[in-house]
Amino acid sequence: MKRRTFLDRLAGVSLLLFMPAFAWGVTGVTQLIKSRSEWRALLPRARYEILFEEGTEPAHSSPLDQEKRNGTFICAACFLPLFSSAHKYDSGTGWPSFWQPLPDAIATKTDFKLVWPRTEYHCARCGGHQGHVFKDGPEPTGKRYCNNGLALEFVPQGTPLPELRT
Repeated sequence: MKRRTFLDRLAGVSLLLFMPAFAWGVTGVTQLIKSRSEWRALLPRARYEILFEEGTEPAHSSPLDQEKRNGTFICAACFLPLFSSAHKYDSGTGWPSFWQPLPDAIATKTDFKLVWPRTEYHCARCGGHQGHVFKDGPEPTGKRYCNNGLALEFVPQGTPLPELRT
């Protein structure tokens, strides 16, 4: 491979890795754009690191992994509803897992942080990192949306959802 071809491919991969969430072309959701410093001031450090530095919490550390009540899981940054409890299941991985998101709730991109490509997903509204989607989930989708618990908040059925953060 010629040096120029290699550099062109490397630049393309770099763009994929560092492209902001709001540039992913998601439709149907009004995007909330805040600076990193604004998010840092609004969120506890651990949540900020997961949501906006694309961190990962330790397996089995989130009480939301064991959450069994009916309700809605929302983005911990902007409060957009992301998942229904009807789509949650116990994947045995130690992270809250779902087989389907709510319509227009997430945006995806490919990440190469572990060398091989994985599908990373973010809140479609604020771009907050939620987790990764894998093709080993239950039917009917066969997908597993493996979510960081700190990236979510749970709202029990019968409790009003909070207003979207502005």
